Amino acid sequence: MRSSPLSAVGLALCSALFFTLTYVLNRGLVAGGGHWAWAVILRYLFTLPLLAVVLPLQGGLGELPRELRRHPRAWLAWSAVGFVLFGVPLTWAAGSGPSWLVAGSFQTTVLAGPLLAPLIYRDARARLAWPTLAIGALIVAGVFALQWGHAQGHLRAGDWLAVGAVVLAAFAYPLGNRKLLLHLEGCGCRLNATQRVFGMTLCSWALWLPLAVAAWFAVGPPGWREALLAGGVALSSGTIATVLFFRATDRVRAQPTALAAVEAMQAAELLFATLLGALFLGEPWPHGFAALGALAIVAGIALFGWVSGREAAGHEESVRALRGDRGA
Repeated sequence: MRSSPLSAVGLALCSALFFTLTYVLNRGLVAGGGHWAWAVILRYLFTLPLLAVVLPLQGGLGELPRELRRHPRAWLAWSAVGFVLFGVPLTWAAGSGPSWLVAGSFQTTVLAGPLLAPLIYRDARARLAWPTLAIGALIVAGVFALQWGHAQGHLRAGDWLAVGAVVLAAFAYPLGNRKLLLHLEGCGCRLNATQRVFGMTLCSWALWLPLAVAAWFAVGPPGWREALLAGGVALSSGTIATVLFFRATDRVRAQPTALAAVEAMQAAELLFATLLGALFLGEPWPHGFAALGALAIVAGIALFGWVSGREAAGHEESVRALRGDRGA
């Protein structure tokens, strides 16, 4: 049975809420004197045992051990891109700019997936979906309007550096995710979302452990506060949000517009971050350009859901063929 794009979009929206806690907790860690390097390293070191607790409830390891033995290079490479190249610049930016700037800049991931599609795929998914790009551009315009309103028209050099770092992370995350999904399609391996996240986290330890040693000698060992906040990020973002997001992409991986819609739901992080900031951090509510930007993001999210539903309804046979060809 074909998966519903709307159910996948709902899962992605829930994951966005848990992802939002990353910006708040990372900002709290750095503002409290902690080092950004420990924030990201401990996050992924803590995520693995948390996933190990959840894994028996999600089908156990399944085919994962055999898959890792057969294709270690693919897992090491795309885990490094999707987790390490994503996590390091994103967490560095938490110490270089306000949380709303980080959350907003990451929404360029809305366009990252569609722009990367022609470089990743060799089938019908390789096309540039122009309606998707147009709606994505609306969301990105809303993001920058929200940023401009928050900053009152004055972005400093450090803010732009943070934007650049987060844009890099925004492209690395869907690239690692999509390339590993494509690898699994090609080899016919069946893994659920939790197994896939566990495998990617495990493989990313090949880089996190050396980085932990380097951080220990460079900035000293982490304190209890760093460990506590990083554990919160590991639970909310590294475990709950990531599993929900990967499960959503699994459901629509052969439906390009629906997959872009799932990735677009991360735009809600900016709205959640604004709400949490106003409620718990005393930040001002959006007004002027910021309010217009928020409305543009909401409109873009609604349009993405509408377009994904139309494509799934209008191309049922082609979608079924694509899914059958890939053993989905």
